[in-house]
Amino acid sequence: MGDMQDIRNIVILTGAGISAESGIDTFRSDGGLWEQHRVEDVATPEAFARNPDLVLRFYDMRRAAVQTKLPNAAHDALARLDEKWTGGLLIVTQNVDDLHERAGAARVLHMHGSHFNAWCTYCDRRSPWRGPLIDRPPCPACNARALRPDVVWFGEMPYRMDEIYGALRQADMFVSIGTSGAVYPAAGLVQGARDLGARTLELNLERSQGSDWFHETRLGPATMMVPEWVEEMVG
Repeated sequence: MGDMQDIRNIVILTGAGISAESGIDTFRSDGGLWEQHRVEDVATPEAFARNPDLVLRFYDMRRAAVQTKLPNAAHDALARLDEKWTGGLLIVTQNVDDLHERAGAARVLHMHGSHFNAWCTYCDRRSPWRGPLIDRPPCPACNARALRPDVVWFGEMPYRMDEIYGALRQADMFVSIGTSGAVYPAAGLVQGARDLGARTLELNLERSQGSDWFHETRLGPATMMVPEWVEEMVG
């Protein structure tokens, strides 16, 4: 890849493809259907306003299912990189699972929120959450029964974009793992990184929609490609 010794700060973007091998469905498989529901029926503010029970039950099922899955070799490799890498590192994930953390990574930012937080729409506090929300449990902070999944739905603004762009400005390398490159603003991160002079690498099953923006694309399963790349970086 060349000039490895010049790389100090790394920003990594992970998407559904890194968790797929742990048995977590990708959003875009099965022709846009997600467990027989169209995305519009379960992952928009309008859907929640229209049919909160359907949305809460759907996310309750997802939250329970994710807790039965395990991190895979790709999550483990990034956790190892996090442990060994002495420069700057930020793992920005589009995933709402906790597999990066369970593998042991600490420098993780969830731009689309997490299954394991509940957001109170009354007091605006976010609380760690593992159980169901369908029964309208009270908010741990204010007792209002106004909790929703702390997940960024279509049409909502991703979290902590200022921090992400701040890290990109310092980055010598930007790596995209298992993302379709179809959803903005995440899809724009490679363009931003490249414009700012970072080396850009894509690890994916197939070329993403933004593939041309990467200096290098390596195709294959995340469980093979990510450990190989981390090995190159930390030996």
